[in-house]
Amino acid sequence: MTEGLKGTTTVGIVCKDGVVLAADRRASLGNMVLSENVTKIFQIDEHLALAGAGSVGDILGLVRRLRAEARLYRARVGKEMSVKALATLTANVLHGGRGYAYYAWFLVGGYDEKPGLYSIDSAGGVTADRFTAAGSGMEFAFSILEENYRDDLSVDGGIKLALKAIKVATRRDVFTGGGVTLVTITKEGYREWSEEELRAFLE
Repeated sequence: MTEGLKGTTTVGIVCKDGVVLAADRRASLGNMVLSENVTKIFQIDEHLALAGAGSVGDILGLVRRLRAEARLYRARVGKEMSVKALATLTANVLHGGRGYAYYAWFLVGGYDEKPGLYSIDSAGGVTADRFTAAGSGMEFAFSILEENYRDDLSVDGGIKLALKAIKVATRRDVFTGGGVTLVTITKEGYREWSEEELRAFLE
């Protein structure tokens, strides 16, 4: 991930029984590949996650803050923060830091009473989405999502669609590559799939 929104592709999909978040694992600086094993999706609470496209330092700083706020909210209120509340908090942090901008674009996904997904730009603009993508390969990912998404998609179908979108972005965008991180969030909670599990699933 480089400055701005280059160097990655992240995808989010709302399914009838959960949310799927996926991202490539390549980190780049200009035209140089720094790593093929970078995590870009982070658990915030039991049913909440955030994916980031952009500056590694900014993403990790925001993740630490959101995790602390989520723990504080649970301690004060006695329940987990909703997906919308996490998206609003993220937007407020980003908007409040405009003098010191976060060079990143974020996807917030989770499951409270139902699955939810929000896209949040670096200035704090929030959009609720059924499917979305961010990063340097987002145009290629969107072409797959728009053609194949449907409202009755199951999590299993969402996994296949997210992997297809990342695969196309990897093939067409030079800044996207490495392996794939894929997370599902259902009423059972947060689950990160290993590459072995994904290979077995696709077989």
